[in-house]
Amino acid sequence: MITEKILALTEYGLATGLIEPADRIYTINRLLELFGLEEPEDTAAWDENARPMTQQEAEDALEGILGGMLDYAAEKGLIPENTVTYRDLFDTKIMSLLVPRPGEVRRMFYGLYNHNAPVAATDYFYKLCCDSDYIRRYRIRKDLKWTAETEFGTLDITINLSKPEKDPKAIAAAKLAKQSGYPKCLLCKENEGYAGRINHPARQNHRIIPVTINDSEWYFQYSPYVYYNEHCIVFNCEHTPMKIERATFGKLLDFVTQFPHYFVGSNADLPIVGGSILTHDHFQGGHYEFAMAKAPVEREITFRGYEDVQAGIVKWPMSVIRIRGKERERLIDLADRILAAWRGYTDEAAFVFAETDGEPHNTITPIARRRGEDYELDLVLRNNITTEEHPLGVYHPHANLHHIKKENIGLIEVMGLAVLPARLKEEMAELLEAVLAGKDFRSSETLRQHADWAESFLPKYGITPGAAAGASEAVTAAGNTPDGAPGAGVSREELHAIIEKEIGLVFLEVLKDAGVYKCTPEGREAFLRFVETV
Repeated sequence: MITEKILALTEYGLATGLIEPADRIYTINRLLELFGLEEPEDTAAWDENARPMTQQEAEDALEGILGGMLDYAAEKGLIPENTVTYRDLFDTKIMSLLVPRPGEVRRMFYGLYNHNAPVAATDYFYKLCCDSDYIRRYRIRKDLKWTAETEFGTLDITINLSKPEKDPKAIAAAKLAKQSGYPKCLLCKENEGYAGRINHPARQNHRIIPVTINDSEWYFQYSPYVYYNEHCIVFNCEHTPMKIERATFGKLLDFVTQFPHYFVGSNADLPIVGGSILTHDHFQGGHYEFAMAKAPVEREITFRGYEDVQAGIVKWPMSVIRIRGKERERLIDLADRILAAWRGYTDEAAFVFAETDGEPHNTITPIARRRGEDYELDLVLRNNITTEEHPLGVYHPHANLHHIKKENIGLIEVMGLAVLPARLKEEMAELLEAVLAGKDFRSSETLRQHADWAESFLPKYGITPGAAAGASEAVTAAGNTPDGAPGAGVSREELHAIIEKEIGLVFLEVLKDAGVYKCTPEGREAFLRFVETV
């Protein structure tokens, strides 16, 4: 019964604090209106003595509550098609009836912040974004996550499953839909409260917080697809292109001054080495310490005129200069000098070209954080040159790695978190079964792209790929392959762990490919040549 779901969602709102007890009848009535009902089907809906939910019970129940409401909406023709796209548009409209208005959210946030509690302020805002279903917790839980131990530390690996794939009907409808320039992009402030459309997600439950950084107006929000803890986005008030410049370093350091428990960084401002949205200036941050942040300085360096600033080359597969000190302006000055030097730097012997045919290639991915009283900036040198051999980029995952990772290496990957495509979940499951059954990988259209890789790493674990095709049609109750099978003595669980480990090692190779200066004596010598020019 829809009344039962309306009551349950109202109880959810009470349990999470989205609404107060005084809002109960009001909320029920708003939901009745949304579903075209003049009165509840069951007057028991008004019983205020129902056992209240706990926060955890509420979180666990939300997907089922909304699912029932959406099924009803589809049955009654309240949504055009019973597809993921239309269901997401409608359930956001449902949740908007429980979310405080932007002014109330901002007053609460800054009420906490101004009591010298930036952590409490972000805790409140993050919980609100989760409770409002802007961050769909039940989808995030489906993401596959693990770690990989490497010589450069513990890398984070995730296969993102929380972003739903558009269904064919929605794709077709989007092509026919009127093209709109409002909002101009997914980051613009005009998204707050926007109802969405077939080719733009609904954002009625979306809230943003105004922040002033480096004397300019920006906004702070969370990513709906949180790739790591409290994954936030800080974006320019104006729809203006990404640009790495002196002011960028000032903005990053100002943000971590205001929110010292967060890191913040920027994607580079050139194609290939930049992020997915270069049209709107923005940063990404959060309450998380990545492998790169934990990586030590392998060689200390000193920049003339900046002897008071600690500096060094970081032990990391990409090319990172770390600078640290108590004075923000000194770090901003030095970072700007490094950026200017790198923009115009060419070293043909190291295959570094500032530009070719008038097209610039050098830029920086900067990341800021606090270390006690100190400020720390990591400056990752990037170059987006292409060649016939590497048409997608010389300092980009090379073709032999594209079966795992082909997309741009942006800020998140730079720091040591692989965001891998959803297709890998099924492909790796198929690979595991093929190994256990001793099948020829090249006989499968899906696995053909992984064949060279699998055949190269399996022998390390005493597994002969395809050596006994058909010899292992089943796995024993203990989870082990029968004697004589290609994976004899390796359980299903062990093989799963092996595949995860090897994916992690592929990501390490991805980072090495993206590094301008390699972690070799020749690479470090070339790196130091650049340092000298600064």
